Amino acid sequence: MVIEVTLLCSPAPHEVFEQTLSLPEGASVRDAVLASALSTRFPGLDWPALAPGVWGRATEWNHPLDTGDRVELCRPLGVDPKVARRERFRRQGARTTGLFARRREGGKPGY
Repeated sequence: MVIEVTLLCSPAPHEVFEQTLSLPEGASVRDAVLASALSTRFPGLDWPALAPGVWGRATEWNHPLDTGDRVELCRPLGVDPKVARRERFRRQGARTTGLFARRREGGKPGY
């Protein structure tokens, strides 16, 4: 039996690789990557260093796939999201400027 899966990878910012694959039943995440054109399209990409996932949930390379699965290869985060939020808030200035400058009548501070 054959299963259909979709492989997605973003090797660089603003660049997305997507390919639909037909694989034999029992194929793993690693098999999907090896069957795709990812290595030929991006020869310098170290795909084993990427974090694999199926439908947004982290998984292992030997995870068996089912029909309709969406295999995602995720790059590591460049910046911690909490740190980035603090930096944005610091650049905005006081609470009376930027995001918090305009407030609804009777609204709570910070909303």
